[in-house]
Amino acid sequence: MRVAGLQKLTLLDFPGRTAATVFTPTCNFRCPFCHNADLVTGCDQVHDMLVEEVLGFLRKRQGLLDGVCITGGEPLMQPELADFCAEVRKLGYAVKLDTNGSFPDRLRALLDAGLVDYVAMDAKNAPARYAETAGVAGLDLADVRASADLLMGGDVPFEFRTTVVRELHTADDLHALARWIEGAPAWFLQSYLDAEGVLAGPGRFHAWNPDELRALLPELRAFVPRVAVRGAD
Repeated sequence: MRVAGLQKLTLLDFPGRTAATVFTPTCNFRCPFCHNADLVTGCDQVHDMLVEEVLGFLRKRQGLLDGVCITGGEPLMQPELADFCAEVRKLGYAVKLDTNGSFPDRLRALLDAGLVDYVAMDAKNAPARYAETAGVAGLDLADVRASADLLMGGDVPFEFRTTVVRELHTADDLHALARWIEGAPAWFLQSYLDAEGVLAGPGRFHAWNPDELRALLPELRAFVPRVAVRGAD
């Protein structure tokens, strides 16, 4: 499995866990607001770490950390992901997977094998604007819908999350998205943060005013009772 980076400590990414984050390169989406452009497209600029180096770090942190977040890019594009998750769990760590939901069969295989303890799946936008937001013309939402249905019908804890961008999300879009994921156990609206590494370049996109975003929450909670704003302060 390819590993492009390691964050040695996160207190925010894995609910209820003190964790490390493993970054994998490559992604099949091209979300223009993505802040991990080097991971998504600049594979020549990414210097891979050895998996054994990561596992060695985790062995040294046993008893200090209790979770590992696997993010990207899109981790489910890594053929050896299941083997890596199995090794991480052998060390006593819980595994959180971040995914864009476009590989439902691979997601199901991990869940069925008991290799993932928590999933954070992107819910990019209302279905009518999904392709635009994912940066993939003509995107067929069937796989994303299948992954959402898989999580909604399963027993592995999960959340949906949406990075909200002024140029890509209207209030109507968020209402439509709320209707699409109605009944989800948790949905987090993440405020867009501009940066040099944004795929479309800095300065093109902007965040919502946090107060405007919070003002929508009562209406969205009619569909997803546990919806909250994350990272807007």
